[in-house]
Amino acid sequence: MDQMTPNPSASWQTELDELAERKRIARQMGGPERIARQHAGGRLTVRERIDQCLDAESFFEIGSIAGKATYDETGSVMTDFMPANGVFGRGTIDGRPVVIYGDDFTVRGGSADASIKGKYFMPEKMAGEYRLPLIRMIEGSGGGGSVKTIETRGHANLPGGIGQSSGLWLCAQNMGRVPVVAMGLGSVAGLGAARLAASHYSIMVRDTSAVFVAGPPVVERLGEMRTKQALGGHHVQVAAGTVDDA
Repeated sequence: MDQMTPNPSASWQTELDELAERKRIARQMGGPERIARQHAGGRLTVRERIDQCLDAESFFEIGSIAGKATYDETGSVMTDFMPANGVFGRGTIDGRPVVIYGDDFTVRGGSADASIKGKYFMPEKMAGEYRLPLIRMIEGSGGGGSVKTIETRGHANLPGGIGQSSGLWLCAQNMGRVPVVAMGLGSVAGLGAARLAASHYSIMVRDTSAVFVAGPPVVERLGEMRTKQALGGHHVQVAAGTVDDA
């Protein structure tokens, strides 16, 4: 058979099956137990938040297959998949197109570090390039200098990486390009707090949200015992001007 002639026995079915399986697992987020824990804390999941924010059936998700997969010894069959801990895409609000992104706290606590941090760059790029309003639903840390990053790379993203590795330069650019609304919907720390503040209108939830550079365990090591609300609750951050409303 000529080398340029397609082989009729060749098939992409294995690859297509894997993509379908990635999408199925991504819809499950962190699994039933972690979803139940999210609900028990009085918080919705990221997909529930997006569905309630946008017009019905208007959400077009992008990048659901992104994440970390493991394979069998042959390298051809996927045995496990951990989706990236964020969901984004396009949709409409009252018929007007927007880009929307939400942290998934059920997957690794919303910390978008290591190899998956690039996913929250994409909605920033899309909103800026297409001049669409951007909505950020933030619940997590953003991975500015987590233990996992240090373990895998030998160093944290910060200090020194704010221009590129953190993606905050995209947030800064979009402040001059498109309307940006950010919502703090739980514990928001580190780069997540920066992404919340770098918006034209920011809001947090009374008695549920807390915003800080680093959480109570870090502050405790410095000699102060503070609860999340005492450290960064709405009564602290609205008064300080970190966020606009609660």
